[in-house]
Amino acid sequence: MAQPADAVLPHDLSPWGMFMAADIVVKTVMVGLLCASVLTCTIWLVKVFEIAVARLRLRRALGAMAAARNLSDAQAALEPFRGAGPSLVRAAADEMTISADAVEHAGGVGLKERVTSRLSRLEAQAGRQLSRGTGLLATIGSTAPFVGLFGTVWGIMNAFVGIAETQTTNLAVVAPGIAEALLATALGLFAAIPAVVLYNAFARSVTGYRHMLADASAAVERLVSRDLDRRAAALVQTHRATE
Repeated sequence: MAQPADAVLPHDLSPWGMFMAADIVVKTVMVGLLCASVLTCTIWLVKVFEIAVARLRLRRALGAMAAARNLSDAQAALEPFRGAGPSLVRAAADEMTISADAVEHAGGVGLKERVTSRLSRLEAQAGRQLSRGTGLLATIGSTAPFVGLFGTVWGIMNAFVGIAETQTTNLAVVAPGIAEALLATALGLFAAIPAVVLYNAFARSVTGYRHMLADASAAVERLVSRDLDRRAAALVQTHRATE
């Protein structure tokens, strides 16, 4: 005997309809994946702005360092600005001020080592600061597909339980439950793919920024070495004049 028409008609198969008809576990999975997608978009907007500003500031600092004849000129040129470049110059200037007395007796080798140490720590700190948040993208990209798969497996289990309870294999009855389950996998991929792409893009940007930091540190070290050579030359002239 033919089944009634309303028994074979599927319910609302729009994404919202499938979400509302899903099991509470599958709903939780879907909501979590949507929150992960929103978090990915937020990190994307914040990091794009942060990286662009950091690169612009460091590029400007590199230009000022290249034009400076000594460390004091670079410090004066970068005084109104912020960012990693001015921090590198200030750290080198502070170390030269602290070590001024020792340089006259011990030479500039120890000073160069101390400046290099401080600059390397500032480089690492700036790189870590710019990398903040990208770890969440890696976590979302690696776990979202499995979370979506968990929701799919749970939903298909419920679909088969429903088949056993209704004792029917009518596709119109079975398909909606399976579609609801597969929606979780789709959301998992929707959350994971952009996160992986953005993580790789940001990783390349941060690597490029670290290279710029290394160039800035090298420029500061050249200015320090130039100042030390001038100081040594001035001391030689002073000794010759007193002889």
